[in-house]
Amino acid sequence: MCVAAFMPGFFELLIVCSMAVLGVVPFWMICSKAGFPGWISLLILVPMLNVVLLFYIAFAEWPALKTQTDRGSAE
Repeated sequence: MCVAAFMPGFFELLIVCSMAVLGVVPFWMICSKAGFPGWISLLILVPMLNVVLLFYIAFAEWPALKTQTDRGSAE
């Protein structure tokens, strides 16, 4: 049996990479706008950590809102 038969081809790798980019870019923007570092959006590529990331973003106190509230109370 040939080992090359189980290796993905260029088209399959292109699909996987494009799906990864389409998943990471929106989360990168969400994390950046929420005040978190954008690199944590890479956690959505890891199974089970993607669910942890969603819960963390949903229930954590967003630094962007915190600085916005601090700026509003200083005026």
